[in-house]
Amino acid sequence: MSTGWIVLGVIVVLAFIAFTAYNRLVALSQRVNQAFADIDVQLKQRHDLIPNLVETVKGYAQHERGTLEEVIKARNSAMAAQGPAQVSAAENQLSGALGRLIALSEAYPDLKANANFQQLQTELSDIENKIAASRRFFNNAVQEYNTGIQQLPAALFAGALGFTKKDFFDLGETRTQVEQVPSVKF
Repeated sequence: MSTGWIVLGVIVVLAFIAFTAYNRLVALSQRVNQAFADIDVQLKQRHDLIPNLVETVKGYAQHERGTLEEVIKARNSAMAAQGPAQVSAAENQLSGALGRLIALSEAYPDLKANANFQQLQTELSDIENKIAASRRFFNNAVQEYNTGIQQLPAALFAGALGFTKKDFFDLGETRTQVEQVPSVKF
């Protein structure tokens, strides 16, 4: 009889540990999803700002059509991207194209002095800072989640319950491209 109570007690303790670990993993997973949604909000604001920026530049730099088309193409790719890996790669391309677009202002003093361009550039800079903060928050949430599924006791059943490793929002292979200073030739 006492052996039965001991076995039942062990089963109850193990079930409690499993439920607690499962609930923790669910909370961590939701935090990762919420962090990615925060990045998505910031990226949408940036995507909405880009056409205004391109139109402003277009009036001053008519013969820079290639740069302007590259920005629009990169924006469209970024808007169509799905999941952290695709979004990260597409946004990195867009950042590079935007860098080249902003560099055009150095060659066009009238554009650089334009109040609308300055306001758009300030807004873009603000959004870029918010995106960087959102990326840091997302990567922190992913790190906590990935650690959570690898720690005991959750590691014993996390994979069986569908908890898999999540990817960081990283520059990856395109890091060298993004870190290069854009060259502007006229």
